[in-house]
Amino acid sequence: MALYKYKVRDQQGRLLKGNIEAKDPRVASSVLRERGLFVIDIRPPSEVSLENFKKFLSRVSQDDVTTMTRQMATLIVSGLPIIEALELLHDQVQNPVLKDAVSGIKHEVEGGSTLAHAFEKYPNVFSRLYISLLKTGEASGMLDKVLSKLADNMEKQREFNSKIKGALIYPVIVILGMGGVAFIMMIFVIPKLTDLYKDLSVDLPAPTKILIATSNFMLLFWWLIIAAVVGGAFLFSAWRKTPSGREITDRVKLKIPLLGPLSEKVSLAEICRTLGLLVGAGIPIIESLNIVAASSDNVVFEKALEYGSKHVEKGFPLGVSLGQKEVFPPIVTQMIKVGEETGKLDESLLKLSYYFESESEQLIKGLTTALEPIIMIVLGVGVGFLVISIILPIYKITSAI
Repeated sequence: MALYKYKVRDQQGRLLKGNIEAKDPRVASSVLRERGLFVIDIRPPSEVSLENFKKFLSRVSQDDVTTMTRQMATLIVSGLPIIEALELLHDQVQNPVLKDAVSGIKHEVEGGSTLAHAFEKYPNVFSRLYISLLKTGEASGMLDKVLSKLADNMEKQREFNSKIKGALIYPVIVILGMGGVAFIMMIFVIPKLTDLYKDLSVDLPAPTKILIATSNFMLLFWWLIIAAVVGGAFLFSAWRKTPSGREITDRVKLKIPLLGPLSEKVSLAEICRTLGLLVGAGIPIIESLNIVAASSDNVVFEKALEYGSKHVEKGFPLGVSLGQKEVFPPIVTQMIKVGEETGKLDESLLKLSYYFESESEQLIKGLTTALEPIIMIVLGVGVGFLVISIILPIYKITSAI
């Protein structure tokens, strides 16, 4: 027998809390329901333990949710009842936080809650888009099909994001390596050369003086440099979270050479894919636009989608509404108009997402191709400056001798 904490509501709707001894949570839940109570939550009492510490440090990534969604879709498509599917899912999930969420969802469903309502209790794990699709699937009786589409969409998004991250790994590693080498040179190598030149009492050339001055500044004020970098990052992050800060940085991000067009194409691919999924699942277009706007990672597109939602609500076609915003290229509005006229808006949106994914991949290839010579040039200039700064005094000394 184990002790469990519970939260229930009685027949008058009052919230009650307490402890109960039972073999497992399922037995405890059954005993409470026999008493005429509606079970809200039941779990072991919290204890300070290594397991709880691990749960505190763990976070649920998008990959965890994607894998769980595919497993759940497979189980429900195979014909398993939702309770049994959730039990099996609980055994398969590895992330401790997500495992707790699945356990809580199972208890909610056992207590008579709908699946979407149970998922809605974990907004930090499951997005508004996720919950809306579950509600639509349950209401239409096509939960298995909706879950399969949702899993497909999440897997495509994961694959697309992996391609982008994979293409940018090489430049990032090279840049970090350059920074590390420069730091080591300034802290450990240059000071030794400085001592050598002081003993020789020679007039140093300008590049060497600049190098020594930079090294001395880093040695004396390394703490100030670290504090400035950390403080600047903290202040920028805080400002970035404000409405004006987010809007300014998002607009600037779209105007940066090379990176701006890539960011635009990536955002358009995600918007079209998500909107196509929502429309194809039967969610009303206005609600779909609001959901996509809320999940957008760029405030420029968020405001454009909100504008489109308001105009569609007034009776304007979606293609016409979005066409009034320059952030959407002509191909988007043209394809949407075709989709509206043919009654296949979801297919048009998915085709647009494939198009922008392809465009993004091409831009990534171009970006990495352009970055390689730029990095080599910067690296060459840096190494050349170091060589000149070190060799010139030695050459001057040998000439004097």
